[in-house]
Amino acid sequence: MISVSERKKTENAVRALLDRFAGDDIRRKDSLQEERVHAQVARTIYELRQEAGLSQKQLADMIGTTQSVISRLEDSDYEGHSLSMLNRIAEALDKRLSVRIVGKNQ
Repeated sequence: MISVSERKKTENAVRALLDRFAGDDIRRKDSLQEERVHAQVARTIYELRQEAGLSQKQLADMIGTTQSVISRLEDSDYEGHSLSMLNRIAEALDKRLSVRIVGKNQ
């Protein structure tokens, strides 16, 4: 896991790149934000699975799916995350799923 200070530096760098790439283009900003969400979900699943000491196959068996599904969920390019699947993963890892909707500038 990365430290809080490393995560802050990364977030600041991402923000700077976002501003440089998207500028005032709303469609680009929205697209980049969507990609960030996909990457964050994938990274979170991966980190929680690793923290639990589980292989993709072991996690898949716990929630009644296949290793390839877990692999796709941990891929930042995957766009098919469902709340029910994320909740099944959270429960298997003894976690609680939380979803937030925030302002676009947050």
